[in-house]
Amino acid sequence: MLQKISISNYALIEALNISFGNGFTVITGETGAGKSILLGALGLVLGKRADVSVLFNKDEKCIVELSFQLENDSLKPLFESWDLEYDNECLMRREISPKGKSRAFINDTPVNLQQMKTLGSQLIDVHSQHDSLLLVDQNYQLKMLDTLIEDQSTIKQYKSHYQEYIKLKHEIEQLKSELSNNLAEMDFLRFQLDELEAANLVESEFDELQQRLLMLDHAEEIKTSLVEINGMMQQDEQPVLPQLMQIKRQLEKLRKYLPQATSLDERLNSVLIELKDISFETDQLEADVQFDPNELEQASIRMDLINHLMHKHHIKEFDELLKLKVELAERLSSIDSSEDLLTQKTKLFDSKLRLLQTLAADIHKQRLAAAKPFEQSVSALLKQLGMPYGSFKIDCALTSSVSESGRSRVRFLFSANKGIAEAEIDKVASGGELSRLMLAIKWMIAGAGFVSTVIFDEIDTGVSGEVAAKVARLLRQMAEKVQVVSITHLPQIASKADAHFFVFKEDAKERSFTNMRLLNQNERYEEVAKMISNDAVSDVALQAAKSLFEVN
Repeated sequence: MLQKISISNYALIEALNISFGNGFTVITGETGAGKSILLGALGLVLGKRADVSVLFNKDEKCIVELSFQLENDSLKPLFESWDLEYDNECLMRREISPKGKSRAFINDTPVNLQQMKTLGSQLIDVHSQHDSLLLVDQNYQLKMLDTLIEDQSTIKQYKSHYQEYIKLKHEIEQLKSELSNNLAEMDFLRFQLDELEAANLVESEFDELQQRLLMLDHAEEIKTSLVEINGMMQQDEQPVLPQLMQIKRQLEKLRKYLPQATSLDERLNSVLIELKDISFETDQLEADVQFDPNELEQASIRMDLINHLMHKHHIKEFDELLKLKVELAERLSSIDSSEDLLTQKTKLFDSKLRLLQTLAADIHKQRLAAAKPFEQSVSALLKQLGMPYGSFKIDCALTSSVSESGRSRVRFLFSANKGIAEAEIDKVASGGELSRLMLAIKWMIAGAGFVSTVIFDEIDTGVSGEVAAKVARLLRQMAEKVQVVSITHLPQIASKADAHFFVFKEDAKERSFTNMRLLNQNERYEEVAKMISNDAVSDVALQAAKSLFEVN
């Protein structure tokens, strides 16, 4: 239930604090006094966008706060999902700074505008003249029918699965787009990988191949040098090794007479061992080095292939060529994985669609079940509202495809005249009939208990006389189920309220102000008398006003 509205620095309102009670409250005032400003401020807290143009004083921030008394814990899970503190008293506040910055709070915790809007829609239903036009919208009609379904679990389950269905649909579309682009380059990637795989590249072979080619290119030179080295060691006129052996023999003779000769002999012996080993290896190398034109040709062809691949792929290092081969294989594997993923998601999508179709069929049955008593109740209420031949029907047909709301197409049909078949509302309902039809439907929804507060902005448009009295009685009946606030210009409605607020404009030296106050009983008599006699409070008008208060 709405307990209090606090408004500061909004439009023509400098500061205003209004407390509301249970039951039926009316708000009246002269045209232009600022009744619509109250709804504007209320809409600000309920999530509508605003800018600095709403500021009364352009140098100060605007603050609008609503205080609600929560009558049960039905909203507690919502608070917990947002990590908000839950209390039976709920405060919703919106602030607009002079620089246009907007801030929203629930129980003094900052929230985003969508959270504010979501919570507000579950606490209060604001009906303006514009909302009557919404009655011709089929999506709005479907939403109103759904509020009368007692067990909402299937609808909630459907909405949850539908969000997953839409997410899967987007993922599949994205995968298909990516695969379409990938498949265009897949053949090229495969060609590149096949070429690299056919090359049978081996790690470190490039350096070894370079060295082998160098040796084969200079085989004769290498062989000649090795022969000369070996000759100098053992076969020349004065070979190195035989001469060193003679030196060793002389040192061995001296060891008897010269102690130092022993050390020299040992050192020379080490040199001889090393030189003999060198001589043997050079001899082996010389034997191994052979010039083979075929091997040179094959090695050159191999090197040309590697250089060609490196140049083709703009690569300077052989290791990078090996890395490229791995990357191409991974890229192709990724494309194959995307195809597998697309197959998996498509199967999941099809399964989700079948589930949605089943749930939607169940929901459609629930809608058909809810539609019949809805039709009967609204038609009965239309008769109470001065339309003795008023008739309301709901055409609920099963569609072939699923949508956000299921598989139902709903049309509200209406007739106000005897013998005239029901037709779509926008084709047959006048402004006054539309308002009364909306009131009857809102009365039904209020009875379902989905919000605790309903605010009507001139729901009495287009009605007067006895019909106005019937509208008043219906509003009073509705106030037995939910808190009702009605902005009205009809004395019949104003006289039936439990509380009556009067909106007025004050003109100061520099500007005008909008204010609002609660009327006592005598002031209510006078205000209703003014509404009866167009602002002239005569004894007759005053007596007529009092008589309205006495009529049940």
